Amino acid sequence: MTETRQWQLETAAPEDAPPIHGLRRQLEDWLYDRGIEQWPRGEVSFDRIASEVERAEWRRVRLPDLGVVAAMRVLWSDPDFWGADPTPAIYVHGLMVDRSMARTGMGTFLLESAAEIGRAAGLHTFRLDCAESNATLRSYYGARGFHEVGRHVIRGLFPVVLFEKRI
Repeated sequence: MTETRQWQLETAAPEDAPPIHGLRRQLEDWLYDRGIEQWPRGEVSFDRIASEVERAEWRRVRLPDLGVVAAMRVLWSDPDFWGADPTPAIYVHGLMVDRSMARTGMGTFLLESAAEIGRAAGLHTFRLDCAESNATLRSYYGARGFHEVGRHVIRGLFPVVLFEKRI
C-alpha cells in the first residue's frame, strides 16, 4: 500500500495531458466492462483535456515508478451542471484513480486536497456529481460527508446526482 505522505497533488502541465487522457480512456473501458453508466466511452477527447490543462483546471498525482495515477478537474463554477447558482464553491469533475491504486486512500486524498484548495480560496462549499445509477460512487461520496442536493440531466445523456459538502 502506498503511504499518503508520499503523494503530492500538483497542477497538471502540458506533458500530463496524454497520461490524463489515457487514464480517462482506461477508466471509461473499465466502467463499461462492468456495466456502470458513468462516463460514455470516448466522451472526452485528448484536445479537450489538453485545453483544460492549458487553463490549469487539472490537478494530478504522479508517482516515480508509475507516472500519473490520479487526476481531477478543479473548477470555480459549473453552469452546465449547477446552472447560474451564485454560491461561491469549488467543483470537482473527472475524479480518476488508476485501478492499480484502488483501495489505497487515493480517492479520499484527492477529495481532501480539493477541499483544502477550496478553503485556501476562502470557500465553504464543495460540489461534485455522479451518474444517478452509480450507487457505489453515490455511497462513496456520502461516506465522505457529501449530501445529495439535486438532480440534473446533462446534454441528454443520463441523470446525475448533485452533491455538496461544507468545508
